[in-house]
Amino acid sequence: MKKIIADIHTHTIVSGHAYGTIRENARAAAEQGLQVLGFAEHAPGIPGTCDPFYYNNLQVIPKEIDGVRLIFGSEINILNTGELSLEQRWIDKLDFAIIGIHRECYHDVGREANTENVINCMKNPKVKAVSHPDDDHTPLDYERLAQGAKEYGVALEFNNSSLMKTHVRWNCVENYKTMLKYCEKYRVPIVIDSDAHDPSAVGKLDMAKNFIESVGFDERLILSVDKDKILSFLGIK
Repeated sequence: MKKIIADIHTHTIVSGHAYGTIRENARAAAEQGLQVLGFAEHAPGIPGTCDPFYYNNLQVIPKEIDGVRLIFGSEINILNTGELSLEQRWIDKLDFAIIGIHRECYHDVGREANTENVINCMKNPKVKAVSHPDDDHTPLDYERLAQGAKEYGVALEFNNSSLMKTHVRWNCVENYKTMLKYCEKYRVPIVIDSDAHDPSAVGKLDMAKNFIESVGFDERLILSVDKDKILSFLGIK
């Protein structure tokens, strides 16, 4: 497998429970040899995160630090209504959006309804990835999830952090095996991310990389190994 050069799901102190700054994360990304670094600060619904007004001024931040291309998004919560937790006026300010289920603002409604809620949120054109779709606290139908991702042009994330927390991410290893199988079947791209909440975790993706190599996943579907491919997929010039 080629070297992973992009990590688009990281957090800074702005998210309320992370511990680095933009520049500290960028420095860590450069040290790991990354070419693209994404910031996906938590949207409303997660305790302590930023006011949405934060997204209003992203244009003042340099687009490159220490040779690393920086892109700015949000990890937006999927709600039980099948809607996003961030208003469209703020979503429009982002380079990209990641969507995810977080138990702080979502309760399990069963595999089929959970999946339907995720797919409904994929319909927003700014949404480019689904974060950590791996936890049986809120089970998903992975075939339907892959079909929805294919229809709406959304990637599914393989989250390195989940593999470090198998005691709280129920059945995530088997769920990832199933997800990857359907990604291959329906030709759905994946992103490999750290979900770093501290600079020390930025670009640390070995567990995910080893897992994906072990199952022989089709590398052509991995966006995280090609700078031009991932930026194009995200709609970023």
